[in-house]
Parts: sequence; structure tokens; C-alpha cells
Amino acid sequence: MNKIEFLTLTEKISDGTATDEEIRLYNAYYNSFQKTSGAWVEELLGNQEEIDTELSAHIRAAVRQPHSIRKVIWPRIVAAASIILCLSIGGYFLLRKPSAQQTVRVSKNDIAPGGNKAILTLAGGQKIVLTGAKNGLLANQGNTRINKTADGQLVYDASKSESGTTIYNTMTTPRGGQYHLTLADGTNVWLNAASSIKYPTAFNGDERLVEITGEAYFEVAHNAAKPFKVSSGGQTVEVLGTHFNINAYADEPAIRTTLLEGSVKLTINKQKAILKPGQQAFISGGNNDLIKIKAVDVNEVMAWKNGYFIFNDENIESIMRKISRWYDIDVTYQGDMTGKEFVGSVSRFKNASEVLRKLEATGIIHFKMDGRRLQVMP
Repeated sequence: MNKIEFLTLTEKISDGTATDEEIRLYNAYYNSFQKTSGAWVEELLGNQEEIDTELSAHIRAAVRQPHSIRKVIWPRIVAAASIILCLSIGGYFLLRKPSAQQTVRVSKNDIAPGGNKAILTLAGGQKIVLTGAKNGLLANQGNTRINKTADGQLVYDASKSESGTTIYNTMTTPRGGQYHLTLADGTNVWLNAASSIKYPTAFNGDERLVEITGEAYFEVAHNAAKPFKVSSGGQTVEVLGTHFNINAYADEPAIRTTLLEGSVKLTINKQKAILKPGQQAFISGGNNDLIKIKAVDVNEVMAWKNGYFIFNDENIESIMRKISRWYDIDVTYQGDMTGKEFVGSVSRFKNASEVLRKLEATGIIHFKMDGRRLQVMP
């Protein structure tokens, strides 16, 4: 089990969403650490024998409950195990025992997490707010039918005889929104918050070209005769059929393309690069658009799609950009934020105040929220 997997599992256990098998896996990993590390710090973790007793009791109680109604609340145990992990790998973990000086202050009305929100812009300029749109047929574009499914997905159904002028639609998610789209060729696209995708209602030519801003995850339908291309921030990603994620937010320092399955070719300013699964291409405009490739943990990259924030030695400014987009809040800073990096996992479906409290529990950052304005302080 790697660090990200452990952090995600810990969060699921804290939420009460872990399965019996996941709880057993957590217990086995915890016990394995006990045997191999020996680095127990009682002033941080408490009495080791007492923690072991409580851990066993909580796991036995959780395993006895059916999956559908399990609600396991054991912050002290999660806190202890979290600190154990930190002692072995370094860094901070969000679910540590809360600091007594925790000062997050939230206005009367808390901010709920984001959800399925998007606006569809048709070729003629008509806009359809998908959040309130009824299920079923929304529009016809040429010979393509646009349907909204019961689970909130937008699906394009193109006639095989589609030909002639290419018609483009655009889907845009606001801050606090995300959406799942199935293109006419069967390719699935998930848009993160504050993102957009422009695409043809049917792929008539010898290639399938779409354009994105923000962040999107693609599961491309295979078609050897028609390469699938994604344009974003000056780069082009070309595939035949594969799974990949592109993060191309304008306020991020670089464009990141991460490959999960298959193979992709990147092109920017006459540079080309081929990615293998588990690799990420990093293109920074401040470095003459050089393509850099590194191995990454795809679980961390795909956390947003899977309903989590996962931070792996991530600085507070980067974390706040994610939180700002998902909760639709404006962030300002007071004081020096240098060196404030975090490791941890928290559900994206918690209210903003709960996410902020978990960050504050580290004791190195504090917040003051007024409406949708958030001030970050050391």
C-alpha cells in the first residue's frame, strides 16, 4: 500500500464509507507498521496499549454493521494512525488530532460542496442550464440528438449518415461545478470545476478534435481511422483510444497531462513527446514551453474525479486554488505562506468549513471566512 492509498483509506474509514475488506486492510497495515517501525511517540499518539484496544474495538464494531448503514466515527484512532504514517514518511497529515488553537471562523451560512452544474451552449448561441434541465431530449443539432440521462449525464447520439457542415457545441462548468459528457463517438469526458470543452456534435472528418480549458479527464473510444486530439493552452494531445487527464487552468503554473492507460503523443511549438501509463507531461510557459516528463501517482491526479482532495507535499496556494474552484470562494492571504506544505486526504463532498478545519488541525494554518471570502493566515 502506498502513501496516497493509505490516506484515501483513512479518510473513507473516518467518513464511515469503508467496506469490511478495506477496514481489514487498514488494520493489517496498521499492525504491520507496529511490528516494523517501533517509532511510537506517546506525547503525540497517547498510550499505545489504549490506542490498540480502541482500534480493535472500533474495527470489530464496524465489521458487524451492514455496508449500507455503516457509520464509523473514530477520529482519535484515525489521528493516531495518521501521525504514525507521518513519522515514517515525513510531512503533515490533515486528520491529526485538532489543535486547541484552531480558529477557523465561518459566517452563519456554511458553503456546501460543488456538484453537477454546467451550461451547454448550442451552435446558434442558445444556452441550456443543465442543472435544472429535464431528463430526456434537450435539443437536436443537425442529425445529432442531445439527451440528458437520469443520472445527470449529457449524451450525444449522432446518426451514422451524418455529413456536411461541422456543428460545434460548448459545455462550461462554473466554479463549484462538474459534469459528465458522452461525445458522439462514445468518448466519455468528465469536466472539473471552472472548465470548458468545445466539440463537434458529430465527428465527420478524418480526426476527432476538441478544445478544453481548465481540467478534464478523457476515456477515448478507440478508432484507428480517426485519431482523437485535444487542444489546450497551445499543446495538442493525440490518441487513438486511451484514458488520460489534462489540467490546463490559466491560474496554474503549468499544463499537466497524465496518462492512465494506452499511449498519447504531445505536441507544442514543434516539440513532441510520448507518454507511458503513470507518466505526466509538465509544460511551463515560463520555461520556453519545454516538455518535462515524470512518473506520478495517478490516484492523486484523479482524486478530483473520485470525490477527494488529495494533497501530497502540496503548498497552501495550490490547495487553495482547488478549494476556491470547487466551493466558489475568493481567497486572500495575510502573512508569509512560504514552506507551508500538506499531506492528506479529505472528501470533496464535505462543507467548506469541515475541509478548512481539517487543514487547520495541522496547527500551521488558520482561516477566517466571511460569506464567500476566505482569508488565509499562518
